[in-house]
Amino acid sequence: MSSFVIEGGHCLHGSITPQGAKNEALEVISAVLLTPETVTISNIPEILDVRNLMDLLRTMGVKVDRIAKGEYRFKAENIDLEYVKSEDFVRRCAALRGSVMVVGPLLARFGEAWFPTPGGDKIGRRRVDTHISGFVKLGAVCAYEQDKHAYHLSSEYGLKGCYMLLDEASVTGTANIIMASVLVTGTTTVYNAACEPYIQQLCGLLVSMGARIDGIGSNLLIIHGVSSLHGASHRVLPDMIEVGSFIGLAAITRSELTIKNVSWVNLGIIPDCFRRLGVRLEQRGDDIYVPQQDSYEIESFMDGSIMTLADAPWPGLTPDLLSVMLVVATQCKGSVLIHQKMFESRLFFVDKLIDMGAQIILCDPHRAVVIGHDHKMNLRAGRMTSPDIRAGIAMLLAAMSASGTSEIDNIEQIDRGYEDIDLRLNALGASIARK
Repeated sequence: MSSFVIEGGHCLHGSITPQGAKNEALEVISAVLLTPETVTISNIPEILDVRNLMDLLRTMGVKVDRIAKGEYRFKAENIDLEYVKSEDFVRRCAALRGSVMVVGPLLARFGEAWFPTPGGDKIGRRRVDTHISGFVKLGAVCAYEQDKHAYHLSSEYGLKGCYMLLDEASVTGTANIIMASVLVTGTTTVYNAACEPYIQQLCGLLVSMGARIDGIGSNLLIIHGVSSLHGASHRVLPDMIEVGSFIGLAAITRSELTIKNVSWVNLGIIPDCFRRLGVRLEQRGDDIYVPQQDSYEIESFMDGSIMTLADAPWPGLTPDLLSVMLVVATQCKGSVLIHQKMFESRLFFVDKLIDMGAQIILCDPHRAVVIGHDHKMNLRAGRMTSPDIRAGIAMLLAAMSASGTSEIDNIEQIDRGYEDIDLRLNALGASIARK
């Protein structure tokens, strides 16, 4: 298990460019399984979760060539169908959350797939009902195999288009159902679909491969099945979670920072949510400039009540940034209620922040009230263990603002979502050592 040793209190300066979006990359890389032709994808983040997914594709028989940093060529012409039925394949998928994305393409193209209980972050229950319900509505037969701890999906006579109303606007569920639907017979209508930019990007790739999809960008998708898809090229968006993490980093360390090439149009409500915490930021072309501030004052609602920041389906606030915003709020002036609706264990890391001197009341697994220090009292250095990607980056931000030297264990979790984060932040003036 590796660790970060962080010397806090350093002011950062300069500019930083966000990596490609992790969540989009997992989706579009899985989509290469839908065609035997070549698909080229650029701006791929070379992080642990993405590398593991590409390794999984290689074992399935996909030819994966690295053209340049972040640019890969995929050709899924010769898939080893015996291997994708094996216990080793199911075991590897169970250890990798992103592997859920290969189920829809395999089912659509080959008529069979295994869906193990997925791994990944330890942030509470993560339902797969939306995925499987969608596949069944398309005509798949589903059976749970106890010995493999996985669901077996098959469609002997092929999938058929249908109407479905999703029980939740699941991003991964929507992506999986879209990929399963593009090769079906007939038309599939998906209502209450997730419409995040990453879903829009996936649809854009599929359309460039020959798919027919109406309603992209809305929660009502109409997918007209086609007989086959062909090769295409695609570029992954900048990671909005990294963009938000860097805004939070500038704020909590009271630094001046420029975040380059952020794809502002795809950030949604993220900039405004940081503004509610008192963080000033400017759009400069497609960059974000965060000036140095001595104090950040949290807004109140118009009636004077405490500000609430809560996650919601797009175009609401992504749940992946609430941990970062919570840490930033510990050094703002005022109070805020952080309401994490989706995952019941994502706020448990606040115990470590309390040990560091933060004033936080954990109301229940979903809600925490933060009373900001207004930088009048620094957080204390501490020893922490990262439970998941987003808590890990939030802990890193806390340590960088703290007095003294902190240590974060299990940084493999951070590496799953952030590429060379220690090297990139050290280039801005941070002091982070990996051991």
